[in-house]
Amino acid sequence: MNIPRLSIVIITLNEEVRLPRLLSDLECQTWKDFEIIHVDSNSTDSTIDVSADWQRKFANYSIIEMDKRGVSLGRNTGASYAQGQHILFLDADVRLHPNFLWNAICELYNKELDVAAVCMSGEGLPLKHRLGYSAFNLGIQLTSGFYPTAVGACIFSTPEAHNLIGGFDERLQLCEDCNYALKAKREKSLRFGLLRTKFSFDPRRLNQDGTLKTGLTYLRANVHRFFKGELYQGEIRYEFGHYK
Repeated sequence: MNIPRLSIVIITLNEEVRLPRLLSDLECQTWKDFEIIHVDSNSTDSTIDVSADWQRKFANYSIIEMDKRGVSLGRNTGASYAQGQHILFLDADVRLHPNFLWNAICELYNKELDVAAVCMSGEGLPLKHRLGYSAFNLGIQLTSGFYPTAVGACIFSTPEAHNLIGGFDERLQLCEDCNYALKAKREKSLRFGLLRTKFSFDPRRLNQDGTLKTGLTYLRANVHRFFKGELYQGEIRYEFGHYK
C-alpha cells in the first residue's frame, strides 16, 4: 500500500445521517492522495454500518471503534494510526468543496505550516448564520497572531507536531481545539497559521442552542482562557454529541 500524503481523521458519535454527506464530498475531491481514519465514540445508531458501506469506495479507509466517548480522545486515537505527512481532523458534520483538499494542501506547503486553522463558510445559509460564522471567523483572524483559536471540526496538523504538543488535551470538554492551536503557536519549532480556504459546517448547534447563545458561550470560554487559564474544572459546561 502506498503511503498517503494526508491522513483524514473523522470522529463520530451517532452520525449515520451526516457522515455519508462528508464521505461523498471526500469521494469527489480533485486531490485524492489521502487515507481516511474513521474513529467512532461508541455510537448507538447505524454509524458503523454506514461507514462500512462506504469503506469499499476508498483505497485507504479504516474504522476504529472506541469503548469510551470523547472529542479529544477520538482525535488522538485517530492520529495514532495516521501514516500521512499531514493530518486533517474533521467532524462528521463538515462539508467540503471538491477543490478543498487541493487548495488546502497547496497553502500548507506554500506557507510551510505545521498546524493550520480553517475558517467557516456561510455560503447558502440564512443571514443569521452567515453573521454568526462571520463573527467566529473574525475572532479566529484577530487572535491568530498572539492567542490563536481554531475550530476543531476542521484543523490541519502533522504527526510530528501533534506528538510534540501532546495532542488534544483529553481533560478539556470545551476549547480543546483552541488549546491545540495555542500550544502549536507557542512551540518555537512549529509554524502555525490560518488558511484562506474555508469549509462548510452544519449549523445544527446554532439551530439548537441559538446563534447568540453559542457565540456568547465561546466568547466567555476564550475570555476565561485568556485571563484565567484553560477550563479544566468544567467552568463552562458543554456536552459532546448533544444534538437532537
